[in-house]
Amino acid sequence: MSETFVDLGSVDAPSGVLVLGMAGWIDYWRELGQPLSKRARAAASSGGGHLREWLCEAVAVPAVADRPLKVRASTSASPFDEEPTIATLEISLGIPWPETTERSVPVRLGDLPVDRCGMVIGDAAGLDTWTGMDSEPADGLADVFYWGRYADVAHAEFGGERIAQYGVAGPYGWLDLPLAEAAARAAELTAWCDRLHGKGLVVSIDKHTDYHRFRRAGWHHPLRAGAIGVGGCQVLGIEWDQGDHSMRHRGERDAGQVYPVTLEADEAGEMVMRWTIPPYDFDDDDE
Repeated sequence: MSETFVDLGSVDAPSGVLVLGMAGWIDYWRELGQPLSKRARAAASSGGGHLREWLCEAVAVPAVADRPLKVRASTSASPFDEEPTIATLEISLGIPWPETTERSVPVRLGDLPVDRCGMVIGDAAGLDTWTGMDSEPADGLADVFYWGRYADVAHAEFGGERIAQYGVAGPYGWLDLPLAEAAARAAELTAWCDRLHGKGLVVSIDKHTDYHRFRRAGWHHPLRAGAIGVGGCQVLGIEWDQGDHSMRHRGERDAGQVYPVTLEADEAGEMVMRWTIPPYDFDDDDE
């Protein structure tokens, strides 16, 4: 039976090199020596390949530089809540399949684990500027959230709005605050809880790093996908439900939870990069 795909959006690759990588580690490539773009360009020059150093992993491929590249996904049911989750991720590359290569045989580039922090698809050079979770935001802003046993009491005292995320009401909080104001509100909430209750309130400050911005962009997408601008390029991020990750992908590479990335030909005879995650076998639960 053929797969049914849904559109997730598009990315662009003005450098001519596209990367699918682990979101939690994109900013670490430059800490390990060569920047991601230099490594990715070398891999793409030979038709594409897998990059790995320490905990950082990605796959890099050549792509057309002059137009958006469509990203699609097929889905299967999660064993956590039976909601749709990505089974096959497909990125159009806009490059004709070589006439000397058999179309019916996929070209394997390597494999990737599902990063608990999500996955990123984007231009290799653009991703050199990626700001990770511990970085400072370029816009000087942050979001503040609070939740827990005394959240309603705190809301009556301090205000804030319900921040809808992933189809639920979400925590209370404030979006797009200057960093100093965000820190002051978080400190006030924490001091209030410590003084009156001791425990029962969790307060979080999420600076507007690229890591947080991609997660926020996917809050209202059923597959947690969202596009942001990074380094002058449109990048697509995909976050994973933590329950689904724990049941299907926990342990990642160390536990052998890795999935193949291939180059294949689409119906129009152009290259696509596919990352294939086998559907969960619910019958195994009955054994």
